[in-house]
Amino acid sequence: MGERSILAYFKSPDEADYVSRKLESIRVVDMSINRFNAFMGGELNDTIHAVTSNMSDGGQGGTTGFDILLTVVIENDSFDQAMRIIEESGGMV
Repeated sequence: MGERSILAYFKSPDEADYVSRKLESIRVVDMSINRFNAFMGGELNDTIHAVTSNMSDGGQGGTTGFDILLTVVIENDSFDQAMRIIEESGGMV
């Protein structure tokens, strides 16, 4: 079986933590929760900022405030179920 990765954005650490606990019941290989913003330095955050500019720092549209990143590595056969759990819980993929 192969693996797939999911990057899901949330508005609070509590939301991401709630989803991570739900995901533990399926075939998760690895998972982490991190906060990011436009002012954090480093190569990874520069890349994230380029991809998600305006997501956490007052941007236009419905993505404002999504500054919590839940990263999930999951078995292929659990991918659709994981996506449903994330989206039904308010996560943005």
